[in-house]
Amino acid sequence: MEYSGTSVLVSGADGFIGSHLVEALLQKGAEVTALAQYNSFGLHGWLDSIDRDGPGVLRIVRGDIRDAHHILKICQGQTVIFHLAALIAIPHSYDSPSAYVATNVEGTLNLLQGALAAGSRRIVHTSTSEVYGSALYTPIDEAHPLQGQSPYSASKIGADMMVEAFHRSFGAPAITLRPFNTYGPRQSERAVISTIIRQVLDQESKELRLGDLSTIRDFTYVADTVQAFLAAGALPAEAEGQVFNGGTGRACRIGDIVEIVQHLAGTDKPVIHEAIRMRPAKSEVRELLADPSRLHQACGWKATTSLEDGLAKTLHWWQRNVDIASMARGYLT
Repeated sequence: MEYSGTSVLVSGADGFIGSHLVEALLQKGAEVTALAQYNSFGLHGWLDSIDRDGPGVLRIVRGDIRDAHHILKICQGQTVIFHLAALIAIPHSYDSPSAYVATNVEGTLNLLQGALAAGSRRIVHTSTSEVYGSALYTPIDEAHPLQGQSPYSASKIGADMMVEAFHRSFGAPAITLRPFNTYGPRQSERAVISTIIRQVLDQESKELRLGDLSTIRDFTYVADTVQAFLAAGALPAEAEGQVFNGGTGRACRIGDIVEIVQHLAGTDKPVIHEAIRMRPAKSEVRELLADPSRLHQACGWKATTSLEDGLAKTLHWWQRNVDIASMARGYLT
């Protein structure tokens, strides 16, 4: 699929990965309907900052993935649907688990029903590596057991199972993509790499306030994750019903990320460990390392951005686009 002239719906289009995906689709000439969560400020999240110079057409629609009637309506006429809308902040899932079920599970149900009613040709559902929990073996392939180690991951497991059920029960043309710890420009400060970079760049901060530095993650630069989405949307029908990991196959300690970012920025700030940033002991995911071979074998996709290059690009974006001095001093947890 070249996507040119194809009608595409992106839920969660106003978010970090969603906005980058919309940009890529516009560059390919797609006719994009971008679902942005309604707010009273008249803003469309990161969609207000994207490059719209591509040959594609962009239509922004405000709404909420939890509104079944609205989702049914906007799915009409959509050939491909990329489902990225979700609540993703793990710390808040401990306080508001019902909201995560309503958005991540029921919202996914609404979209599946809308896609079936519309006769859409492909649904790409966004999962997360968090559904695997602490690795029982590495690298993690798609057969690894699912472990709900936080209300967030449990809600995403529920969403994944809903997609599987709709494929088995109704023939929904769905593919599930499981990105591993995507990072890059526009990511929320609640993500570990963003909070490291912001504190490193803040000249008034004499130390870095962080949580557990010993956990291990497979960090994937956002441009590579976007290419994985585009590849998943173009897979042949035989791939429907399957799950595909989107990761680099390389792992890194959070402490190593701190060292790389500080080296790139020319700083050497001490790290202060804050208990408020630690997950409950049995909830922490110790290690996530992807086996991305299934997606590579299916279409040739692989991550091409090195960790050092991706961190340098992300740091440069923060330096050019974020006024650290104007932001609140209290770092997000």
